[in-house]
Amino acid sequence: MEKITLHFVDDDRVVEVEKGSNLMNFVDEYRKFYKSEIVAAKLNTIMVELTRPLDRGGKVRFIDLTSPDGIRIYQRGLLFVLQMAVEDLFPNLRLRVLHSLSGSLYCELLDEDGKIYIPTKVDLDRIKDRMKEIVDSDMKIEKITLYKDEARELFRKLGFEAKVKLMDFRKKKTIKVYKCGDHYNYFYGYMPPSTGSIKLFDLRLYEPGFRVLHPTTSSPNGLPPYKELRKFNSVFIEYARWLGIMEISHVGDLNRIITKGERAVADLILLAEALHEKRISNIADEFKRKGTARLILIAGPSSSGKTTFAKRLAIQLRVNGYRPVAISLDDYFVDREKTPRDENGNYDFEALGAIDVPLFNEHLLALFEGKEVEIPKYDFKAGKRRHGRKLKIEKDQVIIVEGIHGLNPKLTAQIPEELKFRIYVSALTQVNLDDMNRMSTTDTRLIRRMVRDYKFRGHSALDTLKMWPNVRRGEERNIFPYQEEADAMFNSALIYELPVLKIFAEQLLAQVPESAEEYSEALRLLKVLDYFLPITNLEDIPRNSILREFIGRSIFKY
Repeated sequence: MEKITLHFVDDDRVVEVEKGSNLMNFVDEYRKFYKSEIVAAKLNTIMVELTRPLDRGGKVRFIDLTSPDGIRIYQRGLLFVLQMAVEDLFPNLRLRVLHSLSGSLYCELLDEDGKIYIPTKVDLDRIKDRMKEIVDSDMKIEKITLYKDEARELFRKLGFEAKVKLMDFRKKKTIKVYKCGDHYNYFYGYMPPSTGSIKLFDLRLYEPGFRVLHPTTSSPNGLPPYKELRKFNSVFIEYARWLGIMEISHVGDLNRIITKGERAVADLILLAEALHEKRISNIADEFKRKGTARLILIAGPSSSGKTTFAKRLAIQLRVNGYRPVAISLDDYFVDREKTPRDENGNYDFEALGAIDVPLFNEHLLALFEGKEVEIPKYDFKAGKRRHGRKLKIEKDQVIIVEGIHGLNPKLTAQIPEELKFRIYVSALTQVNLDDMNRMSTTDTRLIRRMVRDYKFRGHSALDTLKMWPNVRRGEERNIFPYQEEADAMFNSALIYELPVLKIFAEQLLAQVPESAEEYSEALRLLKVLDYFLPITNLEDIPRNSILREFIGRSIFKY
């Protein structure tokens, strides 16, 4: 037998194995190097499943639940176990996975007519007990290859109509399908080797469905604290209603519209943008109804479209009789040498301590009292605050502040609550691939940022991928803990955006070299984009669209 050489990075050990061997034989002896369950590995820069027959050697690093890749793999395995339990106990019901909610996945059960079946606590306990039995059985999760017509016939027989539609637009002749016992499913990412890997989970009723709790990168060996997130969840429910208006349930439906031609796509764009404008108008009305508010605080994670949202909101506020004034939090940065440092000794510009909070509150209070203040201007090159513009506001003027700390109560601790109106903005959801394969909201924002970084900042896709983990850490620390503090939420996702971003992002991702550590992430995103047909005519996208903030030609001239 032909031999290949494996170099295990954790202990610098070099081993010769037969070609076609897999990495399962080494998992037990390398567990001591990892903080949690090992679910996959990286061979050089490419991710591989633990049961995959190896056709070449290289450097080996295992993947556990402290990495986003590990969590994604664990989620897929968990959903397969959940699907198996539902099929065993409720063969007439179908599982639908909708979106992520703070260390959990929100799911629903549908009956044969497609109507939501609301489970009882007894139902959920039975499902959970069956899941535990499946986990304890440590059943092997196998990958099998089917021709596309075979996979389509299998999914049609199983009642997976969304998967059948998805297959209609797949370019490859074959499909990788996962099998466990008598159960089958298709997942667009990698899977754990067996059901025994899925030891940590819980189910919670969350009408009309339920939440599936799982570990996170910050809580890899236990379930994170449970959060209700009712406001957050309501945005997803609203978006599901929007998708119903547009007659789109999954990516297959979106692709079918694209195949109908430019007129159908133009109608879709008009409808999606009209829904955005209606929601922005409603938020302006909500602000007016509060009556006492004079400060609008806008926050959200990277690439949410906050800047365009703020400008469009300002227009709606003017329609309602206000004269909005914008103040940038960036101008209140402390001098660079006073900036706090992170655990690595680098300046932490995303920490609240990087903002001169006392001066910011002092200026706001003075403005609300009718006094004139001098708003500083931050010189980023010198790392110093300079003299800026003089500002005084009238009774019909409101202040709009956009920044990552907008929802943090500490930012405006001295400002009376009745004067504040907080808005959370994020691309909170996208159309899912099918009932079991959801589109990550984080992926949508990452692809947005990648395109914008290249077009306006001269950064490559590799540059963006390298900085993204730090961006995500800042969001987890400074933004997500405060999202339920918002008075209003705006979902900036557009149903048609990934088919548009695809034509920019694919060529950028293709340039990420195989030698880069981020290569596997680039491959993963390319696979996600491959499910979408492209929209190439960009002329129908309005100049004030949030998408223009990322692809260019915005009327707001960033």
